[in-house]
Amino acid sequence: MPTRTEFPPVRACLFDMDGLLLDTEDLYTLCVNLVLEKYQRGKLPWSIKAKLQGRPGPEATKLFHDWAQLPIDHEEYRSQFYALQAQHFPGTQPLPGIEKLLSDLGRTRYWDIKYDTAAANGDTPVVDKENADPVANGKAKTPTTFASTFSQLPHRVHIALATSSHESNFRLKTNHLTELFSVFEGHRRVLGDDTRIPPGRGKPLPDIYLVALQTINDSLPAGEKPITPEECLVFEDSVPGVEAGRRAGMRVIWCPHPMLKKEYTGREKEVLAGRTGEAGQVDLHQLGEIDDGWAEYLPTLVDFPYAKYGMTIPPYEVEKEPFMKAGSVMDKGEVVQVVENVAAAA
Repeated sequence: MPTRTEFPPVRACLFDMDGLLLDTEDLYTLCVNLVLEKYQRGKLPWSIKAKLQGRPGPEATKLFHDWAQLPIDHEEYRSQFYALQAQHFPGTQPLPGIEKLLSDLGRTRYWDIKYDTAAANGDTPVVDKENADPVANGKAKTPTTFASTFSQLPHRVHIALATSSHESNFRLKTNHLTELFSVFEGHRRVLGDDTRIPPGRGKPLPDIYLVALQTINDSLPAGEKPITPEECLVFEDSVPGVEAGRRAGMRVIWCPHPMLKKEYTGREKEVLAGRTGEAGQVDLHQLGEIDDGWAEYLPTLVDFPYAKYGMTIPPYEVEKEPFMKAGSVMDKGEVVQVVENVAAAA
């Protein structure tokens, strides 16, 4: 299959959390190794950890136990593991580049507000092709209507969260990062225990990303056409997560932990195509092809190449606009609950 180079502009970014937004992977390894050490087992190797990443808790626990053969049952392991997480996870921090990336994408709501304001004032937005910016009653070289030139205009990039972490675990890792996660509207956060994801349909199957896209489409402004899977960009660090994004028919950015990248040396193209076999012989027709152009490896999300994906980020100064401040207030109906007993709630 020839490499595809022409894609529609990205209209939605869907994010994994652990190891992608938050620097939690080494903390997970620490907690697992503390349990293993207690029972005179060796440390968790990356060959096994790679299979656990991104998966729902119950499935990851089964895979782990099949390997570790601990002299305790699953429930006792979970109790000890979550107790250790309660000690170590409250101090999690975002990975390099994440704060700027989320801030930049959140600021793209400026384009929606600008167009709405122009329409409310009776102005007809036109396109200045040189600047790729709408101008009310401006002197564009080729004035056209807003509707017919939407693809040429800077546009809002909608975002959603798609994490295998359950509610209690999510709160444990993010309660101290409420400002960072405020860019994800409450109804656009899909967690591992979301009832819309059928049992057994976690990553590497596509359901969580398809549900995340649905949460966006269900809450688009009036008049905005639904976003298609190929207009979505999935951000993942795990191999099962990349496969989930590819199976959903979406473009994918793979930004793994350096040790995970090392584990898959020589198999990077298989990872990007979603062809490592993490889901087994399931829906093989949904997989990508080697070098098909739908996925890319990035070692870091610092200085993300927005233009390559058809995204235009407004300058930071637009945040000073009164209408931007009004639109950035968090939903006061959302209750952030502190997890006091993770082991019991997990």
